[in-house]
Amino acid sequence: MSSGVPDRMRRVVIRRHGSFDVLEIEHGPVPEPGPGEALLRVKAASLNHLDTWVRRGMEGVTFPLPIVPGSDASGIVAAVGAGVSSPKPGDEVVLSPGTSCGRCVACASGREPLCRHYGIIGEHGNGTDAEFAVFPAANCLPKPKNLSFEEAAAVPLVFLTAWHMLVARAAVRPGETVLVHAAGSGVSSAAIQVAKLFGARVFVTAGADSKLEKARALGADEGINYRSSDFLSEVRRLTGKRGADVVIDHVGADTFERSVRALAPGGRVVTCGGSSGPAVSLDVRPIFFKGLSILGSTMGSRAELLEILDHFAAGRLRPVVDSTFPLADVAKAHRRMAERDVFGKIVLIP
Repeated sequence: MSSGVPDRMRRVVIRRHGSFDVLEIEHGPVPEPGPGEALLRVKAASLNHLDTWVRRGMEGVTFPLPIVPGSDASGIVAAVGAGVSSPKPGDEVVLSPGTSCGRCVACASGREPLCRHYGIIGEHGNGTDAEFAVFPAANCLPKPKNLSFEEAAAVPLVFLTAWHMLVARAAVRPGETVLVHAAGSGVSSAAIQVAKLFGARVFVTAGADSKLEKARALGADEGINYRSSDFLSEVRRLTGKRGADVVIDHVGADTFERSVRALAPGGRVVTCGGSSGPAVSLDVRPIFFKGLSILGSTMGSRAELLEILDHFAAGRLRPVVDSTFPLADVAKAHRRMAERDVFGKIVLIP
C-alpha cells in the first residue's frame, strides 16, 4: 500500500434490514486495490433514496447483505491496482455510480444501464459510506476544480439520472414545458436545472411553499403546492389547457395517473422510481388518442456524467447540498432524509 494510507478504517455496514439502528459503524482493514481498481480516500459521500431502500429492504428485491451503502462519493485516489494508468494516486475524483460488463453491445454503444450485468454501487455491492473504498478505476472521473468535495459528492447519481431522463429519454427541446414532481428531492433539484439548461419552461410541485421558493431560485418558472392545489388543474390552467410536454415522475402511485393526464399531445412522462408505491392504474385511451409516450429510465452512462461535469466546471449547473453529517452520525442523516423537509442532497463526511 502507498505511504500515508492507514492500516484500518471505519465504514457503515448494514447486516439486516430495519430502522435506523441497523446502520453500524464497523472498524476494519483498509482494502487493497486489485487489477483495474483504485483505492479511494473518501472525502465526502452523499445519500440517495436508494440508501433508505437498501436499509429498509424492498419487496421483490434481494440486497447482498452485509453491505456498505452509498452510491455517491468524491475523494482522492490513494492507490491503484495493476494495469491502471489513470487515475493516478493524488488525483481528485468523483465516482460514477454505475457498473457494467464493458463488453456487450449496450456498453459499447454508451448505453450501460441496458447491460444485463448493470449494477449500482451501494446496491449490488459495497458502496461509498466509508473512509476508504475500492472501485473500478474507470469509475473515478476528474472532479471539477471549482467544486468542493462536499459539492462534488452531491452530483453524480441525481444529475446523471435527471440528465438521462430529460436528454436521452425525453429528448427535451427549447420552449417545451416540463413538469417536475417533488422539487426538494435530489433528482428533482437536478432536473430543474437540466431542463432550464435546455431552454424549457419548468413547473414544479412540492408540499411546502419554502421548497417552491428554493426551486424558483434554481430556475423554476412556476411552483404548485400539491397540498393546497391539484397539480393537474394547475398545469392545465398555466398552459391554457394544453398540458406539459414532459413530466418527470419518480413519485409513482400518488401522481402517475394524473401525470399522464397532464401531458400535451405528443407528450412524454419519464419515470425513474416510485417512492409512494409502484402500482399504478391508467386509462389507455389518452395514451393512444394523444400519441403519448411512457418512458422508463435508470441512471445513465459515464459519457453522460463526463458531459455533466463539464457543465459544472463551466458554472452552468450547480450542486444542491441540504446538510452535512459526520460519518459516525449516519443514522441521524437517514432520519433527516425521512423527515421529508430536505431540499437537495445530504452529505456524509468521513
